[in-house]
Amino acid sequence: TNLFTPVKGGNISNSISSQIETAILSGKIKPGDRLSSERDLQKEFQVGRGVIREALQALKQKGIIEIKKGVKGGVYPKKVEVGSASESLSLLLKQNMVPLEQLVELRDAIDESEVILASTRGDKEQKEKLVQMAYHLLELSNESDEPDVEKIKAVDREMNLLLAEMTKNKAFEWIKRTIQLSIGSYDSLLYEDPNYRDKTIHNWINTVKEIAAGEPLKALSLCSYHYVLLQQCIKDKEPGTIDLKEVKEK
Repeated sequence: TNLFTPVKGGNISNSISSQIETAILSGKIKPGDRLSSERDLQKEFQVGRGVIREALQALKQKGIIEIKKGVKGGVYPKKVEVGSASESLSLLLKQNMVPLEQLVELRDAIDESEVILASTRGDKEQKEKLVQMAYHLLELSNESDEPDVEKIKAVDREMNLLLAEMTKNKAFEWIKRTIQLSIGSYDSLLYEDPNYRDKTIHNWINTVKEIAAGEPLKALSLCSYHYVLLQQCIKDKEPGTIDLKEVKEK
């Protein structure tokens, strides 16, 4: 049986691309499967070759299909990679110059939800690992008068991703990656200043202890303090150091 039905009327190309997109997203056509040839698609949709090509180009631009050439050439569903999707969304936020205070507000809201879910859904091993990583931040910070800030930032990123993983909700993991690409560089300012670094790390330790203890409300109040620190840190920077819009107080 044919996957597609003939199209008539206006906007034929859109109707064709919609049918193909639906078939891919519903799993009727899976990654690795090859779509019918242009000639077969012409027969199924009962349209000319030009309209089929226009519909396929529209799907290619949306990133839903890829068109391969050669012996194994043809049209294939494209598997969307989390990394590339996060980079695209991050770029969208940056190019549209979403004010920093709005990004901070978004991440604050996401983190609050993550803290609650991680406290209740995270397994024992994950909670223990999170606590160990928090104390590892402290070890790295106390190594010398000038600790390796890049190592500290790397551990912080791993902790944020683990926190998202503990929600048992993939969407949180994807969004956290995007937010880190958009705001991570500002967040890391906290680790470059010794005073803020100490406060941030101790706040992390206190927060993850409550998460590990299954105390979401206590963890939530501590999590919010992180953003108070971030806002203060950005405001304390010399004017012109970073090109940011004014960050509003909560």
